[in-house]
Amino acid sequence: MAGQRAQWKGFMKFGEVSFGVALYTAASTSDRLTFNTINKATGNRVNRVFIDSETEEPVPKEAQAKGFEIENGQYIMIDPEEVAATIPESNKTLEVDAFIPCADVDDVYFDKPYYLAPDRMGSDAFAALRDGMRKSKVAAIARTVLFRRVRTVLIRAHGKGLIATTLNYDYEVRSSKKAFEDMPKIKIEGEMLDLAKHIISTKKGEFDPAAFDDRYENALEELVKAKIEGKAPPKRKRVEVSKPSDLLAALRESAGISAKSDDKPKRIAANANKGAGRQRAARGAATKTASSKAAPQRKSA
Repeated sequence: MAGQRAQWKGFMKFGEVSFGVALYTAASTSDRLTFNTINKATGNRVNRVFIDSETEEPVPKEAQAKGFEIENGQYIMIDPEEVAATIPESNKTLEVDAFIPCADVDDVYFDKPYYLAPDRMGSDAFAALRDGMRKSKVAAIARTVLFRRVRTVLIRAHGKGLIATTLNYDYEVRSSKKAFEDMPKIKIEGEMLDLAKHIISTKKGEFDPAAFDDRYENALEELVKAKIEGKAPPKRKRVEVSKPSDLLAALRESAGISAKSDDKPKRIAANANKGAGRQRAARGAATKTASSKAAPQRKSA
């Protein structure tokens, strides 16, 4: 990729085929505004200093070591060389373990995306793998040492190249059962469900990442600009939050239905059913027409 430095270079292997690849960062926070910590009294930048928790004396970098707490305030000292020795050796090979259906991996396991591109030679093998995965609608599960850790990577066809997403380990992903264990069992039906489906149908669209702006980042830029120009900081607009008396009233309001028109929700549901019926009838007629055209015509004797 022109103008971008590869984060990792190595080989990708599937079966007996191997070829050179390069990994590039797909998402970055480098364009965000960053702030320094300043001493209010002097206006000077503040430097970070590590302080001994008991003596309150500064500890230089060469005197610092890793430690694991075994009891309150008691630590096992780990030498930096011992830490370095635990880092697995890299053979610089991204080896495919299996090909799986694209939807098999829950996106809660997704960690960080990278673009995977061919590195000089091996473009034909790269393209063969990319097109083969796209046609078969599968993704590849592979493993290698990335950034001093053995990582599992999900690889998918993406445009002209591949996208490799590092995956969280199972122990790193919290259980969804625990997250939702306090959720009561509620079944929504009738008018409430019809209204929710109606609102959803009127809001259908397509995902366009360019349509979503980072409001926080934009606000920070406006604040910094105002400060540089000596202007008053921009005032935040007050957000008016509606407070409906109940969920049904809120759904009716969202669907543009007044509380008095009790028959309108029924008409919405009826119209939705009629529309679905018309679509099914149209598909049935189209199928019959196509079948009659495809059938051979008999000639009269």
